[in-house]
Amino acid sequence: MHIARRTILGALAGSAALGATGTVPAAAGTPSGGAAAEALARLLPRHHQQVTFRTVPRRGGADAFRVSGTAGRILVEGTTPAVQLTGFHRYLRERAHAHFSWAGERTDLPAALPAAGRALAATANVRHRFALNDTNDGYTGPYRDWDYWEREIDVLALHGFNEVLVYAGADAVYRRTFVEHGYSDAEVRAWVPGPAHQPWWLMQNMSAFGGPVSRTLLDRRTALARRIVRRLRELGMTPVLPGYYGTVPPGFADRHDGARTVPQGDWAGFPRPDWLDPRTPHFTRVARTFYRVQRELLGATSMYKMDLLHEGGTPGPVPVGAAARAVEKALRTAHPDAVWAVLGWQNNPRREILDAADRSRMLILDGIPDHYPHVTDREKDWAGTPYAFGTIWNFGGHTALGANTRDWASLYHRWRTKRGSALSGIALMPESADNNPAGLALFSDLAWTDGPVDLEDWFARWPVQRYGAADRSASRAWDVLRRTAYGTTRADGWSEAADGLFGARPDLAVNRGGAWSPRKLRYDAEEFEDALPALLAVAPALRRSSAYRYDLLDVARQCLANRSRVTLPRIKAAYEAEDAPRFRELTRSWLDLMDLMEELVATDERHLLGRWVAEARAWGATPAERDRLEHDAVSLLTVWGPRPSADGGKLHDYANREWSGLVGGLYRLRWTTYFAELEAALGAGRKPKPVDWFALEDGWTRRRPAYPAKPRGDVVEVARRVAERL
Repeated sequence: MHIARRTILGALAGSAALGATGTVPAAAGTPSGGAAAEALARLLPRHHQQVTFRTVPRRGGADAFRVSGTAGRILVEGTTPAVQLTGFHRYLRERAHAHFSWAGERTDLPAALPAAGRALAATANVRHRFALNDTNDGYTGPYRDWDYWEREIDVLALHGFNEVLVYAGADAVYRRTFVEHGYSDAEVRAWVPGPAHQPWWLMQNMSAFGGPVSRTLLDRRTALARRIVRRLRELGMTPVLPGYYGTVPPGFADRHDGARTVPQGDWAGFPRPDWLDPRTPHFTRVARTFYRVQRELLGATSMYKMDLLHEGGTPGPVPVGAAARAVEKALRTAHPDAVWAVLGWQNNPRREILDAADRSRMLILDGIPDHYPHVTDREKDWAGTPYAFGTIWNFGGHTALGANTRDWASLYHRWRTKRGSALSGIALMPESADNNPAGLALFSDLAWTDGPVDLEDWFARWPVQRYGAADRSASRAWDVLRRTAYGTTRADGWSEAADGLFGARPDLAVNRGGAWSPRKLRYDAEEFEDALPALLAVAPALRRSSAYRYDLLDVARQCLANRSRVTLPRIKAAYEAEDAPRFRELTRSWLDLMDLMEELVATDERHLLGRWVAEARAWGATPAERDRLEHDAVSLLTVWGPRPSADGGKLHDYANREWSGLVGGLYRLRWTTYFAELEAALGAGRKPKPVDWFALEDGWTRRRPAYPAKPRGDVVEVARRVAERL
């Protein structure tokens, strides 16, 4: 018997609900109360009364669940409401062949929920199951409302996560804090960026861009944040809030006698906010105000996220260890038992920080174990500090499909079970969420699986759970995806899939859209294309779910994106051979592929620039504010910031994505402009004139056509045309 199974049986043995057979069904039609039942009523309104949830105590500090019962009478026992939902979701996937996800779902269930059969039981093999990247609020949806967040929290609970990063509401905390320390309300609101850019301000990388923020906007965001943290607490999940480590508005030292601030230089073309020396009484007072205000607005929590000197920050004359002790002292004064969460990224956290802090009350969220092959011994790297095995499969919100699942399977169990392991969690940290549903499901399963994950077995079972029944074509498609997009490893030094070239600034030699994206495709594109006809051959009865439609779109879109890497070298060859007819033929084919992709992605609401814009404008109270918020949101996807950051900082197209309105709008405009100039140069026998791409992009970002906020077209029909075109 596996250790985890022994643990769960022991943990639940004391429950009076369990009889000799281990299956006691709930009373038919009588739902239990509590947050799990309320969540299920939202998720499955026709079936929720067939499920009873019961809370049981932890044994040995571990979360656990057990699911039993007969048809229409399901009992779910678990240590928290969120864990109960995790157990129910395991039952859904394995017994009912249904599931929820943040990108498509399958919930077409029979009138009576199927019997659980042999009881399903699992114990979490790690304490910390952390979700969301610091950048998530920017790249996923800075202007999403409560309807979105309520669903997102439910999905994270269903997947077993118990710690969620919450950046919403931090802007209001900073506003009140610095108004109390000598700044006017208008000064602080001008310093705070627009919501799309706030994550990088909270990481001390930049300020002001996209602002000023209005009091009305801050109040609405605070109200949203309160609902988010309240729901997390109701479910027994931990809201992870930003802590205070010294970021101050301009001129702080000039306003406060004896205060010492350290200029932080630039980050990707943006001037960074100053850093207040944490060893000073001024820091102590500001931190005290910050934590008091944060508690008043959002309540206290048990985990705070802080990254000193992140991505190039400089300590100047301040000893890093002494600064870390002071930052931790301020946290412990406000929240004595809190865990200090730190991002493991590049050179972060510095060893001086770990040597100075109480490592037993820290958690490092490792962002690169599936990224770089040189990462082999985190106990040595971080002096035994507890850490969470993490993944960042997505940067900037790229729509590229795939993840290094082979690394997850080969590294996680081995690192967790080795002698002296400090691995105590998982950390799901794509820079943008709501994509890659197979990655979400597989990575979350790591924390609830005995032994290493068998990828062949997992991917064989996934299409049954994803679409509702076994299907030979679906199995064939997902076996292709397992071997290609999900078959990559960190051996080449990347954790994300390569983005397409349609979203790149035009150049005949361009090999990536974002400056820091992979330079070549990381799997065989021809083999990948076999997944599309297989998906199109799935039985009609299994095509009704949003899960199937999302996957079909994703694979068809990726096929077109991969073709950009085949077509562009041919265009280059024709141009260099001065073969004008061939050049025109190939560039016309390139633009036809873009038009087909625009038509494809327009069928799904998640791929609409118009929806992104509508969400941003909905938060504005006046026409001027709506325009400002729209620019904040759209600029992040295009130029990112002003010219120094877009060009000098190479941030343009960092968040490129194959969305309707971007593909058929800015991206097509750039390539038609470029091809027209090349063709003119060929005809005149001259060199092509340079294009000021930032001027074109910035102009489009500020003044462009309106794009639909609702999907249109039939994804199956368009995907068939994609398959015919390939």
